[in-house]
Amino acid sequence: MAPELVLHVLPLSHPCMTVMTALRLKGLEHERVELAFGEHVEKMQAIYGEGNHTVPGLLLDGVPVHGSRAILARLEQLIPEPVLYPSDEVREAECWGDEELQDLGRRLTWGALHFRPEAMGTFGGAGPLDGPGTDFAIGFIRSAWAYHRVTAARLREDLAGLPALLAHVEQLARDGVIGGDHPNAADLQIGATLRVLLTVNDLLPLLRGTPERIARSFFPEYPGAGEVPAGAFPAGWVPSA
Repeated sequence: MAPELVLHVLPLSHPCMTVMTALRLKGLEHERVELAFGEHVEKMQAIYGEGNHTVPGLLLDGVPVHGSRAILARLEQLIPEPVLYPSDEVREAECWGDEELQDLGRRLTWGALHFRPEAMGTFGGAGPLDGPGTDFAIGFIRSAWAYHRVTAARLREDLAGLPALLAHVEQLARDGVIGGDHPNAADLQIGATLRVLLTVNDLLPLLRGTPERIARSFFPEYPGAGEVPAGAFPAGWVPSA
């Protein structure tokens, strides 16, 4: 019998995109439960245990599995084909994508929106916000900065360090660890974060080439994705391509 799968997600979350793509690759039907930002913290901890307040989470026949890496590993045990973990190098790259790269998808996106709050309306399929909508967005973005521990100083450090991280992505592709014809766990972890970063136009010159190719190859569609116009970050913050 097919297992009963219930996936808890936040809209636009890139780790959730990773898991949803893995479920599709494995051919597994599932129920998807979308939570609201902020409210998800209490709900996730109630289901997945104290301290497990982030998404995604998967109930597999009622058994909780929390976090994208744990979920992908469990799916591989459940359905071995197609293979998500063909080598130890892929496992190492998946870990790097989760621990070193993933948070930038949150901090750099929310960071850019701080400077262009009206652009928050484009995430979800609408246009730029009007005055009252922008007032709401400003408060919402402040709460997101607090939740993700974003500061201006940290944001500038993230931007300064981004070229080195993208260079590592390029090296992984040259080594054949990611970017092949068949997506693996590292492709899904790394590609989802890169796909989110493509919504920030200031970052497009840095992402052109291999990072953009990997992002769009494995995540050609990003439903509800918006766009933060170029010029959002203060002058001099974004490194040259």
